[in-house]
Amino acid sequence: MEKKLIGQVTVEEKNEIQRLFERRNGLNELARIVTADNTELYEKLVKDLGETGTKFHAWWDRMAGKYQWESAADGSWEINFDTCEIFLVINK
Repeated sequence: MEKKLIGQVTVEEKNEIQRLFERRNGLNELARIVTADNTELYEKLVKDLGETGTKFHAWWDRMAGKYQWESAADGSWEINFDTCEIFLVINK
């Protein structure tokens, strides 16, 4: 695996993706314990997961366009929440 520094975002931009990241992780944890038997809660969870995932991916797309980040077919972007740095991670 190769990791290359390709950019940086503002603290406000970092805060936005960190909130989405934490929400997505929390919803994924909840999904492990909620069963389809509880239809109302299950449907809300599925809806929230979908909306959060969409916002999460939209943030990456928006920032990639704004900052013109390098990309790779076999790579993904990663953020360091402490430094606001963006890395391109390539699986070799």
